[in-house]
Amino acid sequence: MIAHLQRATTTAALIPALYGHDDPRYRLRPRLIDADYRGAGKQLPLFGDPQEVLGGGVLDAPATRIGSRAPERPVWMCSVRSDPRHPDLTDAQWAHVARRLVTATGLAPADDPNGCRWAAIRTLDRSVHIVATVVREDGGVHGTYRDAFHAQAECHRIAADLGHLNRSAPSFTTAKDYRMPTPVIAISLEPSGSVVAKGSSDDLSAALLKHAGFKQIEDWHGRRHRLPSSTARPDSAAIATHAAEMLRAARYDVDLDPQLDIEPLNTAGQQLLHLTDQLRAATEFDELAGVLDNLLDPDDGALVRLQEAMEIASEQITDLDPEQYALSDRFGVASDHLVAAQAELAGAVDEVQRAKSHTAGAADRRASASYSAAVRAARATSPAVAARGVNATAATATAPPSVAGPRTPVRTR
Repeated sequence: MIAHLQRATTTAALIPALYGHDDPRYRLRPRLIDADYRGAGKQLPLFGDPQEVLGGGVLDAPATRIGSRAPERPVWMCSVRSDPRHPDLTDAQWAHVARRLVTATGLAPADDPNGCRWAAIRTLDRSVHIVATVVREDGGVHGTYRDAFHAQAECHRIAADLGHLNRSAPSFTTAKDYRMPTPVIAISLEPSGSVVAKGSSDDLSAALLKHAGFKQIEDWHGRRHRLPSSTARPDSAAIATHAAEMLRAARYDVDLDPQLDIEPLNTAGQQLLHLTDQLRAATEFDELAGVLDNLLDPDDGALVRLQEAMEIASEQITDLDPEQYALSDRFGVASDHLVAAQAELAGAVDEVQRAKSHTAGAADRRASASYSAAVRAARATSPAVAARGVNATAATATAPPSVAGPRTPVRTR
C-alpha cells in the first residue's frame, strides 16, 4: 500500500481532485464508506453523497469555529492505493484501513473524543481517500509533522496483515544449508606463555602466519604455528595482532586472544580505562588533578566529547528514520544528563588542586601534634622516679644532660 498526503484550504476545494477527469471506466460510484464527525454527533448520516459532506462544511466547522487561529490549509487528505497484483478490498476493509490510519497519525484515536473529524470516500478501484480537518473539537490543532511517515508505516503493517507483501524465495546458492563451513584460525596465549596459532589448514593461511613471524610445527597434534619462546611479550602481541589483520584481510575468520589484541588500546573505552587506572594510581593531588583535567576539560575533555557523541547520535537517528523519534529521545536525554554532569563538575579540577595546600597544612598540624605528644610522653613520671616520690619533671629539669663520650679504658695489673 502507498499513502499520499496533501492539504487544502477547504473540503470543497477537494471536489475537483476527487471527481476529476479520470477515465470513467476505472471510476466507482462515489460513496462515503466511513466517517466520524465527533462533535456533530448523530445529527449527520454516516452514508450519503460525498459531495454533500465535502461541500456542506461538515468537516470545516471546527476550523471555522476558531477563526484566525486556524491554519491556512486546515483540510488534510490521505489517498491510499493498494497493490494491483492482489484482489481489491471491500468497502468494510477499506473503512478499517481508514480508521487505522487516522489512529496511527493521531488525528482521531478511538479513545479521544476531542479528535479531528474525518470521512473516508471511495471513488476509484483499489483506493480510498481520507478527508479530515486538522482542527480538533477542543480547538487545538493537530501537528502534522510526522503524519506522512506514520501513515506509510501503518500502510506497510496493513499490507503485511493482509498478506500483500511479496517476499522472494532465497536462492539455494545463498541458503544457510548450502554454505560451506568456514574454518576458524585461533591465535591464543598458552598458560606456558607461548603464542600458538591453530586452525590453519591451507597453504595461504600458513604462508601469512610465516610472514608474520610464526614457525610452523607438524606433529601428532597436527599443523600449528608458534612464536619463538624468546619473543618478548609486547612483541608477541604486536606480531599476533598483525597476523590477525592479514588473515582477516584474506577473508579468514580469526579468533584472537584479547590478551594479544593491541588494537582495543586505541578505542575510546580502553582510553577511559587507562585514565581510570591513572586515577587509581594517583598518590598526590597534583597528579589526580592532571588526570581529571583530561576527563573534565570543558573544551576537549572526555565528558564533553561523550556528550557531543550522544547529541549527534540523537540527530542522526531521526535523519536516518524520522519514525525512530523515541529512540532519538533516549540519546537526547542522555546528552542532557551529561550536560548537567558538566555543570555539576565545573571548577572541580581547581578544587582538587587547592586541596593540596589544605592537605599539606593538615600534615603539618599532624606532625606538630605528634611532636607535642612525644614531648609530653617524655616528661611523664617514670616508674623508678615515682617509687622514690620524686617528680619526673623536676628530675628532668635538674639532671644534667647525658652526653655521649669516649669510654676510659680500665687498666688492669
